[in-house]
Amino acid sequence: MIRRGTAQDAPTLARLRWRWRNEERAETGGDREAFLDYFQTWMIDHLATHLPFIAEVDGRVSGMAWLNLGERVPSPVRPDRRMGDVQSVYVVPELRNSGVGAVLMAAILDEARGRELELVTVHSAERAVPFYLRCGFKDGQRWLEWRP
Repeated sequence: MIRRGTAQDAPTLARLRWRWRNEERAETGGDREAFLDYFQTWMIDHLATHLPFIAEVDGRVSGMAWLNLGERVPSPVRPDRRMGDVQSVYVVPELRNSGVGAVLMAAILDEARGRELELVTVHSAERAVPFYLRCGFKDGQRWLEWRP
């Protein structure tokens, strides 16, 4: 089952985010409880622009994905240029390659269509690129980065 996350899901999503970044990415710095508190507050403060989607399997939260909403500068042809960015797609390791990620992405893209977003982007790890291509994303090859 896929559903939109709410403020009540903030503690669960905070723990899922910690698990992903700590266990799989070895981001061990920081205090777990402080991060969980910070994440919960951040999520509640950003629910208007960062839409969480939750995957539940057998009643257990097993994955998440976020759609970050933004606006582009208006143009004479299209004054309303809303866009989305897919962020933090995560499925627990024991359920990967079972279709959970695909169902999460289908929900995200349905939301994007319903909101008539002009563009949806995703910044992906190399190993996940084939997954996003299967979901209908195209390799735009125009994403440039600047980092201080």
